[in-house]
Amino acid sequence: MLTIKLVGRSFFGGLCLMFGLGAAAAPATQSAVFAGGCFWGVDAVFKHVKGVSEVVSGYAGGSAATASYEQVSRGNSGHAEAVRVRFDPAQISYNQLLQVFFSVAHDPTQLNRQGPDVGSQYRSAIFYADAGQLKAAQDHIRQLADTRAYAAPIVTQVVPLQQFFAAEEYHQNYLARHPYQPYIVIHDKPKLERLRKEFPALYR
Repeated sequence: MLTIKLVGRSFFGGLCLMFGLGAAAAPATQSAVFAGGCFWGVDAVFKHVKGVSEVVSGYAGGSAATASYEQVSRGNSGHAEAVRVRFDPAQISYNQLLQVFFSVAHDPTQLNRQGPDVGSQYRSAIFYADAGQLKAAQDHIRQLADTRAYAAPIVTQVVPLQQFFAAEEYHQNYLARHPYQPYIVIHDKPKLERLRKEFPALYR
C-alpha cells in the first residue's frame, strides 16, 4: 500500500505550484481605449505597432445603453469614435502607446474635430481603465505641455471608461480592406508612414 504523509500544507502547496493553482498570474494582455477622430486611421496605426494583439473600432464616452454609427454620426449621442487596443505589456508599455497616440495617430490640439471631420464624435480623448492609466495620461499631457511640444494647447479629454461598443463590421480593419479609398490615401496612410519613421523599433 502506498502511503502519502502530509506535513502541514506542503503537499497541497506542491500541487498548487505544479499545476498553477496558486496566486493568479498577471493578465497576459491589457486594454487601452483612445479616441482621435475617424477611427479608421487610429485603428490602422495601432495595428502596425509591435506588442498589440488586437484593435477594435468602436464608440465610447456616451451615456446611451448602446451605440451605432447612425446614432454617433449625428453628433448628439455623447459618444466618440474610438479604438480599443489590446496589448502585451511585456512587449510595449502603456506610455509607449500614449507616445504613438499623441505623435502619430491624431492631432491633440484640434477641439471636437480631426482634419475634415467635425463634431464632438471626433474629439480627442483617452478613456482610462484604472488609476495607473489615468496618472500616465495626465503625466504625459503635462510633459507635452511643459516642453511646448505643440504650438496650440492640448485639448485631449482624460475620462474614465464606462462602456465600449464595437462598431459595425464594415468599419473594422477599414484601411487594410480599402487601401485605395481617397479618404484613406489622403488622411490615414500618411500616419502609417510617420509611425514607420518616428518609431521604427515599434513598427511592424
